[in-house]
Amino acid sequence: MWWFQQGLSFLPSALVIWTAAAFIFSYITAITLHHVDPALPYISDTGTVAPEKCLFGAMLNIAAVLCIATIYVRYKQVHALNPEESRIIKLNKAGLVLGLLSCFGLSVVANFQKTAFFIVHVCGAVLTFGMGSLYMFVQTILSYQMQPKIHGKQVFWIRLLVVIWCGGYVLHMITTAAEWSMSFSFFGFFLTYIRDFQKISLRVEANLHGLTLYDTAPCPVNNERTRLLSRDL
Repeated sequence: MWWFQQGLSFLPSALVIWTAAAFIFSYITAITLHHVDPALPYISDTGTVAPEKCLFGAMLNIAAVLCIATIYVRYKQVHALNPEESRIIKLNKAGLVLGLLSCFGLSVVANFQKTAFFIVHVCGAVLTFGMGSLYMFVQTILSYQMQPKIHGKQVFWIRLLVVIWCGGYVLHMITTAAEWSMSFSFFGFFLTYIRDFQKISLRVEANLHGLTLYDTAPCPVNNERTRLLSRDL
């Protein structure tokens, strides 16, 4: 079995690879059509003119969906590992909210181009990287709280270094190099989930309240349990 076939480890891998591809393909298309200066333009500038803005928007929307799935799986995993730790439960819920806000911001960035809706685009970027940085900070604290029984020290230090790196670049967004560096560092944080996600799977349970979809009196039926994703623990 390959490493990406273990548990749900393909989710963070697909998120990072897909997002990087969205940035790179939009950049290549923009410079090929001479829409931007090839000398390290702003990421948003590579997705403001057709056809690259269509590619940029579509791929980032998919990235937002992958990000939501990854954040939710992480939330469920931490919840299952710490069912009675009140402090961890609160931090985990806060991380879920921050992560979802960051994903919403990413979708806003994808659908509201810089040249057409500048204020909305900037608000989306602030949500993406601002809430995203806070999300990474919360997850790093969780990694610290769960060691040494559940988390190893190595993972904690890697996540802390990425958080410090991204946090520093939030204050220096005036340069294009900082924007590219922070973007890849931000999504690269999810690569630290790969090993954790190899040890989790999710399933969906369908509870039927009747034999038809009409308004009839409820009757006893058998429930059906199926796997959400065919991955073993």
